[in-house]
Order: sequence, then C-alpha cells, then structure tokens
Amino acid sequence: MRCRLISPRFLLVVSWVAVFAALIAPQAIAVAVAQVQVIAGAQSVDMGHQALAFLPNELWIHSGESVTWAFPTGEIHTVTFLRPSQVRPPFQVGCPGTTPTGSPATAATCVNSGILAGGASYTVNFPTAGNFKLVCLVHSNMTGVVHVLSPAETLPHDQAFYNREARQTRSELLSDGARLSSRGTAIAERTFREHGENEKDDEGDHDGASGNAVTVGIGEIVAPSGGGTSTVSVMRFLRGQIVVHVGQTVEWTNLDPVTPHTVTFGTEPANPMPASPDVTADSDGARHAVLVAPGLSTNSGFLNQEPQERIGLPQQQPGAVPPTYETRFRVTFMSPGVYKYICALHDDLGMKGTVKVIP
Repeated sequence: MRCRLISPRFLLVVSWVAVFAALIAPQAIAVAVAQVQVIAGAQSVDMGHQALAFLPNELWIHSGESVTWAFPTGEIHTVTFLRPSQVRPPFQVGCPGTTPTGSPATAATCVNSGILAGGASYTVNFPTAGNFKLVCLVHSNMTGVVHVLSPAETLPHDQAFYNREARQTRSELLSDGARLSSRGTAIAERTFREHGENEKDDEGDHDGASGNAVTVGIGEIVAPSGGGTSTVSVMRFLRGQIVVHVGQTVEWTNLDPVTPHTVTFGTEPANPMPASPDVTADSDGARHAVLVAPGLSTNSGFLNQEPQERIGLPQQQPGAVPPTYETRFRVTFMSPGVYKYICALHDDLGMKGTVKVIP
C-alpha cells in the first residue's frame, strides 16, 4: 500500500537522503558487514501480483552479526523491530521516526527503516542474543522473526539455505497470485451472469446495484514457515474494462482480506482514506455515488475487510452509517462517455480501469 498523503517518490528520496546523511555524519552509526542478506517483498513482472512477505521470514544468526534486507518491489515496505509491548504505530509515525541503517536491535530499542522500495536496502545489527519479531508497518500480516544465538551455538542454516528458501517461497506466493487473479475474475464474471438480468428491473435490485461486477483486488494470508505470516495481493481491477448503458450501475468489491484499495474517478484526493462527500450508503451498507458526466470526481474511500476477530476488539456492525469498514462501492452512470478510474493506493503498480458508457 502507498501513502498518498505524501508522494511515494518523495518519501523514497527522503529515505535515501536520511540514509546517506547518517553514513556521512560524524555521529553516524557504523554499518556492520551483513552476515545474512534477504529481501522484503516480491512481485510479478507487471507488478500486478505482490508477495507482501519477508523472504525468508525466519532467520538464525549469531550475536554481533547483521542482516540486510533488500526492497526490490514497487510496493513500499518497512523493516521494523518494535520494543516488547510497544503499541503498533501507523507507518507514517514509526518508532516514532526512522533509525539509520546499521542500527542495533535490542529489547530496549525500536528500529525502523521507514518506507523503502525500488531497490533500496536496510541493515540491522543484533548485538545480543534473543528472539526479535520483525514487522512491516505498512502491511499488518507481513511478519517474521530473527533468532539471535550466542557465538558458541551452531547455526542451523547458512546463506545458501536462505537463498533457496527465498526463491522457493517467492515462486509459491506469486503462483498463488496468478491463481487468485483467475479466481477474482471468475467471481466477477459469475456475478455478472447471475445478476445481469436485474439491470432490467432496478426495483428488484439492492439500491440499483447491477450485474456489472468488478473485483477490486483479491488476496490471501499464508504462513510459509513457523516464523510469521505473509500476504499475497493482486493489485488489479479484475474485469476492469467494461461497457454499460446509461443509467446502469457498476459494483466494485474488494476480495482481499487485508489490503485496502480505492475506486477513484477524476481528481485524486490528498487523503484517499475517507469517501468523498458525494458518496452515500445503500441500505446494505455499500457505498454509492452517481456520476452525471465523464471527468467528474468521486472516491470510494478505503475498501477493505473488517479486522479479523480478536478478543478485546469492539464488534463492527455491517452496514453501519457512516460505514467504518466496507468492501463494496457502486457507481451509477447518467451519461455516455469513457470514465477512467484508479486505485489511489496502487495506480503506480498499474491498478487502473475504465467504464465505457453507451446509450
């Protein structure tokens, strides 16, 4: 996911500037030579399938050694080690802030790379033995662990093993992405076939929702090892190029269990999280907008699932007004033309679509 409150390119530049400044400043932390090198995230060639994963997500090293994570994807990630019992902060806040590459991770410190992507790297040193949980502050189900042993203990794996694990897990996750993409397309097509006749009689439909269905991404949470969890996310509108008639309604549904998306027409808002003021809630809780001409703006706000059920969390009511979590967005088109839209979070990965409206 990208933070559109600030340009991701600007943030990436800032992150690199911070790293280089730390390296040349007199008080900078010396970067130890990394004994283990791994990656944060993987993607398909077209960037449409994203493995939101540390590859691999479980490591064993000796105290005093370091680990370097490379960030090869267009999607942003963080490498973050929070203090024990520290409340998880938003990724924009961090520890607060970021720490220089080469920073030591201890039970008393928080270490945070800040958001990185596109070939950047970040190193963490582990001066003392212990077990350290690794998280990405951008993606809540992207976790791992680093086991730091005393120098007298034998390490169970070497760099060659981690390289093989990373390649194998990457291949498995991206293959899952291809499978999910086919499934998301099939679900949208099935919805179109089963409910397309309802467009002839909107009175029998849920607030005018049509059989013109689009899947707004799809994903799954997996546990590739005992070290943590990963997410496979398809960053695409499936059936994203459709043709409808004037007066018809298109329904977008996010099938990803954790990754939010938006459906954004026209001018992209500075903050895409809330729905734009013109958006209303249908009786079943779905968000709904009406566009009277091409070029006008509307924004669904974040479309995402409610957080997974956890003890201590308040129950979320489906269809709440205003909805706190919603997966569906409907738009009724009142005049012919070509209506282009994007996901404001992932358009740089190619998540774009078009609705062609004919008389």
